[in-house]
Amino acid sequence: MERLFASVIICTYNREKYIYNVLKSIATGKCSNERYEIVLINNNCTDNTEKECNRFRSDFPSVTFRYYIEKEQGLSYARNRGIIESKGNLLVYVDDDAYVNDSYLQTYLDFFESHPEIEAAGGPILPEYETQEPDWVTTFTRQLITGKLYLGDKQKEFPSHAFPGGGNAAYRKSVFDKVGLFNVELGRKGDGLVGAEEKDIFDKMTTLNMRFFYLPTAILYHIIPPKKLTKEYFDKLTYSIGKSERIRTKNISNYKYLKRLIMEGIKWAASFVLCTYHTLALSPKKGFKLIQFRYNVTKGLLGF
Repeated sequence: MERLFASVIICTYNREKYIYNVLKSIATGKCSNERYEIVLINNNCTDNTEKECNRFRSDFPSVTFRYYIEKEQGLSYARNRGIIESKGNLLVYVDDDAYVNDSYLQTYLDFFESHPEIEAAGGPILPEYETQEPDWVTTFTRQLITGKLYLGDKQKEFPSHAFPGGGNAAYRKSVFDKVGLFNVELGRKGDGLVGAEEKDIFDKMTTLNMRFFYLPTAILYHIIPPKKLTKEYFDKLTYSIGKSERIRTKNISNYKYLKRLIMEGIKWAASFVLCTYHTLALSPKKGFKLIQFRYNVTKGLLGF
């Protein structure tokens, strides 16, 4: 059995409020310090991120902690820098505005050592609101805003067309030798919300028949501040989802983009059905938000 060494990669941009706690949650977990390193990529932060990282380094001197500044703005640039700088043969991406459970890292190491045929895995992403959840939130908009991912309490292969969330995903380092690095046209840049860089990687993995599993005990708690519950953020995020899909699919082929446009029409029909349901159930805010979601995605997809 190959013994694995994990590189926990945290890419961060102006998250001074949260960065120490996510680092601490990894350092205080059940995994031995000899089994992992933390690789932090500062993507041109302008706040006190570096100060908070130095505080962590001082508080946890036994943890191998390596700190880099990536000058090219963009999450995909930072993710790729993390791959390049990592010493581990298992790469674990953790969001910078979150924290993980005690068994998080050990769960990944145990799984990949026991399943040498599996290339990637991910665990639950559970939202933790700093305020109350708004009354317009539904299953679909919750997943959109918070990144929530929960497939139950049993280990299983991800179902077709599903994949780990980007902020809680582990890959064998060899994956990137086979599919290439993250597409720098995708992924958030500064305060921009274009994404889909993880979806792009998992689509390439699926094409090569690589498998990825859901691990229920590798839990990430995603902190949701009030800002992410505003109309302005919602509109910007949903438009960016459409824009991301336009970039991603056109990079593959015009045919792929056309298929995505057809799928958008099907999603519109489903949105109208759900809107009607919520309206009849006396929750019109939930129904309206789904239509608003679809409208913004479509605008981004068409480039309006």
